[in-house]
Amino acid sequence: MQLNWKNIQKPIIALSPMADMTDSAYCRIVKEVTGEEDYPVVFREMVSSEAVVRKNEKTLDMTEIHEIERPLVQQIFGADPVIMREALEKIQKEHAPEGFDINMGCPVYKITSNFNGCALMKDVENASEIVNVPVSVKIRLGWSDIFECLKFAPAIELAGASLITVHGRTKEQGYSGVSDWYQISKVKKVLNIPILANGDIHTPEDLVKALEITKADGALIARGALGNPWIFKQMKDMLEKGSYEIPGVEEKIKIIKKHFDLHLGQYGDFGIRTFRKHLTWYFKGYPNIKPYRDQMNRCENKEQLYEIFDEIIKSKSF
Repeated sequence: MQLNWKNIQKPIIALSPMADMTDSAYCRIVKEVTGEEDYPVVFREMVSSEAVVRKNEKTLDMTEIHEIERPLVQQIFGADPVIMREALEKIQKEHAPEGFDINMGCPVYKITSNFNGCALMKDVENASEIVNVPVSVKIRLGWSDIFECLKFAPAIELAGASLITVHGRTKEQGYSGVSDWYQISKVKKVLNIPILANGDIHTPEDLVKALEITKADGALIARGALGNPWIFKQMKDMLEKGSYEIPGVEEKIKIIKKHFDLHLGQYGDFGIRTFRKHLTWYFKGYPNIKPYRDQMNRCENKEQLYEIFDEIIKSKSF
């Protein structure tokens, strides 16, 4: 099944692709916490088209899909239209994601220096050639000028894009400053295909405000979802009921344990160290967490980590 963005119930709320974060383990925990088969749509972290074509084992492992993750959109990056098509065909044949998303918004130097990511916004002809099949595309307002998107987005739509996500900053801004939701609303006016707003949507209240200002068809939730897989249920409850629940520390630790088990299943023993980035997000903003965080970062096995979790619950200080 290929996603038909125009027919999906609005607003479309989706998990944004984030490098080293939205892997299979995290996508699965988001779907489990949300508890719905078709919500949210999850965008898997980006993979290199060249690495896929070269049959890089690590990259190919990143494209495997568990059924609970569906509907899933695999994000991919690259600058060569031929290699991009070959990579899409390979992933489609082996794993059949419900959609593909082309990264034309990443501002990181190691990506843009090879004419990938946001660098494609400086080459509309090549970008259009890449978008020759029904794919979604993630862009920014521009490289340096916030008005660049008003020409680039329609060109990408004309080339065949089925949906466009707009991050409300330029490449030069990176992640500094504030996401310009008003400029996203201008992009919405020049397109006929659905558009998702992205940037600074960290809470259900932010979502309501962003949708009101941008008039977008939905939102792609990025950093607001890190350490908070509950956010998608919270956002749906906010839109439908006007309120939502925040999990207590015991519920949070129960889900962290499930996430950790999935993470270890995906990465093996090395996952004990790579999971630390998730722990930082899960406990962000908690008072009195520093001594526990320091202990968690020194853990060498699952048992040690779980003992610290038990101490956190027993402390009654969270």
